[in-house]
Amino acid sequence: MTQRATKDTWVEIHRIVLEKDQRAPQVPEDTRQVPLEMKVKGFLVHDAAVGEQAEIITPAGRMIKGRLTGINPAYTHMYGLPIPELLPIGEELRTILRQR
Repeated sequence: MTQRATKDTWVEIHRIVLEKDQRAPQVPEDTRQVPLEMKVKGFLVHDAAVGEQAEIITPAGRMIKGRLTGINPAYTHMYGLPIPELLPIGEELRTILRQR
């Protein structure tokens, strides 16, 4: 059964930006052998099923179309271990702003 997502659901789409024959000549040979692909997360504009074309609005407000690949996707990137000295900064800043 194909998963369906309703409008305003957090999703991920996939789109081919450039086919391999459209890649710039200065791109390394191994890179030119594959298309330039894009994956973007955002909120679904209309109901859609995984594998169908869908349109999203990103947190930055961009409207992008592509093939729906995931529903409620997680962020999987990692920038290393947390730095203890930086962890309280967000709350400290909110406290300072509230006092003004």
